[in-house]
Amino acid sequence: MRKVISTVMTLTLLLVLAWGGSAAARQIAPVEGLETLRRSFAGISDFSADIVQEKQISLLKRKMVSTGTVRFRKPSLFFMELNPPRASRLLLNDTQITLYFPREKSTSQMALPPEQSLQHWFTFLARPVTSLPDGVDVRADQQGDTLTITVIPRSGGQVREFAVTLLTDGTIRKLVISEKNGDQTRITFSRVRKNSGLSDKDFRIN
Repeated sequence: MRKVISTVMTLTLLLVLAWGGSAAARQIAPVEGLETLRRSFAGISDFSADIVQEKQISLLKRKMVSTGTVRFRKPSLFFMELNPPRASRLLLNDTQITLYFPREKSTSQMALPPEQSLQHWFTFLARPVTSLPDGVDVRADQQGDTLTITVIPRSGGQVREFAVTLLTDGTIRKLVISEKNGDQTRITFSRVRKNSGLSDKDFRIN
């Protein structure tokens, strides 16, 4: 359960930070990269997308591949659903996480500390970015209209680093989460729909 929550929270953080060329890639200042993300995010009230998740466990040779969907609506709702055979649904409402497994008909809940809440990150993104968030190092690379932001937490948690790739118009393309134990999760986004008017019924977990 903690591992699932850790991976999902990493995904949520990146989706909040970034809504997501043929030129040579160039490294840009981390603050400039985050500010580009903030501007891209400013005009988006909600988004949904199809995803393919590839999870490589360090002790296994084959990847576990799942498909699913994600949805997000400002200021505090995030939903992710993975299809069978590893079906699950997750709802984050600001600080409250609910995880539901349809096959087992089981539900788990967890409350996040305030500094990890969606509202905390919206407060950070409400004004121009002039410094990095506390507790992380950031690397930014740009190739044409494609931007990749890599975040390296300084804490002793499970995640070694995570990287999000998106277009400068706010269309997210890829997320890669690398863990300290060697596991890696790669999520590819497609059919991104922005500002479609998602309602409360789009965030029902069961």
